[in-house]
Amino acid sequence: MPSDDLTGTERFELRPVGRVSSPLTDRTDAPRQPDEDAPPADILLEPEFAAAAADLRPGMRVILLTWLHAARRDTLAVHPRGDRTRPPTGVFATRSPDRPNPIGLHEVTITAVGEAGFTVAGLEAIDGTPILDIKPVLGSIETR
Repeated sequence: MPSDDLTGTERFELRPVGRVSSPLTDRTDAPRQPDEDAPPADILLEPEFAAAAADLRPGMRVILLTWLHAARRDTLAVHPRGDRTRPPTGVFATRSPDRPNPIGLHEVTITAVGEAGFTVAGLEAIDGTPILDIKPVLGSIETR
């Protein structure tokens, strides 16, 4: 175990590069995972970051890193999938949105690209969710 001081005094500044525009407006209505009927959503980029999306194309798989703004940050254990018959599990062993740093990780497919952003299939994030970063899904070594 590293001996670095982890007292929580170090701070990081993040700026959203965009936001999610989705028909999902409430956490309780959102699917738990994208393969559970998550609807298409638009990723609306901040104008200052539009040039960073110049090479995104329909059909590309990308990973969206989001800030799960509606999440609780004081939750350390959950019943997986909200199932109280399952034992409490530490959030680092789950995909719960409630966690000390509520960073979401979403692998999606781009279906359309426009001037203000792009549309993706299968995003379970709710409307207004800040986008922290966008990264391509890596293919095989031969295609990188």
